[in-house]
Amino acid sequence: MRPVLVAHADWGSSAARRRLTYALRQSDGRFTAYAPGSAGDPHTLLARLRALAPEGGILFGVDFPLGLPLRYANVAGITDFAALLPELGSGRWMHFYDVATQPCEISIERPFYPLRPGGARQAHLIQALGMKTIDELRRRCDLASAARRAAAPIFWTLGAQQVGKAAIVGWRDMLGAARRAYARDDARFPWLWPFDGRLDDLLASGRLVVAEVYPGECYHHLGIMLRGSKRVQATRAAAGAALLAWANAAGVALEPALCHAISNGFGDAPGGDDDFDATVGLFGALNVVLGRRAAGEPEDGVIRRVEGWILGLGLGVRG
Repeated sequence: MRPVLVAHADWGSSAARRRLTYALRQSDGRFTAYAPGSAGDPHTLLARLRALAPEGGILFGVDFPLGLPLRYANVAGITDFAALLPELGSGRWMHFYDVATQPCEISIERPFYPLRPGGARQAHLIQALGMKTIDELRRRCDLASAARRAAAPIFWTLGAQQVGKAAIVGWRDMLGAARRAYARDDARFPWLWPFDGRLDDLLASGRLVVAEVYPGECYHHLGIMLRGSKRVQATRAAAGAALLAWANAAGVALEPALCHAISNGFGDAPGGDDDFDATVGLFGALNVVLGRRAAGEPEDGVIRRVEGWILGLGLGVRG
């Protein structure tokens, strides 16, 4: 059963860099996609998505990691990421979200580092967390493939490619908070794919399902070839032809504001690349919902319970 709402948030560490776009299923079964806007307060975002679609399944793609590297989880004694998530920030995990300022502050219970630049090295994380290489702080779906380079390690919080700060906001302020606040039968409770079940089963039951969607992975799914930096308006405008062609082929209607934004490369103001990636992520999620791309349902129990997976990523493509 197709969801009634598909949404995607390009998720930065600052409020200005968190952009949301979505598509609603119409009475004829087709989706209409809308132009990106601010994602707003992460504490209320899930409730606002549910207000857009009071009944029926919702697929919400987020551009930050869901899951933990297996090697770290084994050392920490973690066997279920979804069950752990609402506990982070309390008890044993009281300081989990406190980014370490010095290498001596890094620990299994306080793994994010560094708070600020100045002599910080990934080797500090490797040593303090008992790893042998930085790849042990990546999940299998984070490793390099033929289509893209390796993702940044989850706990690293420095540089343009880091994902640690975005993960902190997403886990602490949105998903962890909501899984504590809402009962599992509440329509606003976030069910996590693939941890809580198969995508079709979760959506068919009318749940709000959150999945990791990585725009950089979606580029080749949608036929996008970036010829230059996505921070440049002209590069985004050139890539827009592929987005418009995909929407036409998939039968997804675009509201006029979104159609203009795509054709115009999402404008020349700062943050156009965030709106571009929000739209790419939405189309990538719709690509799966519409059956044009397999979800990549993992059968491996470790992936399903601990590491997680990127929606639409083919299985068996990582080393």
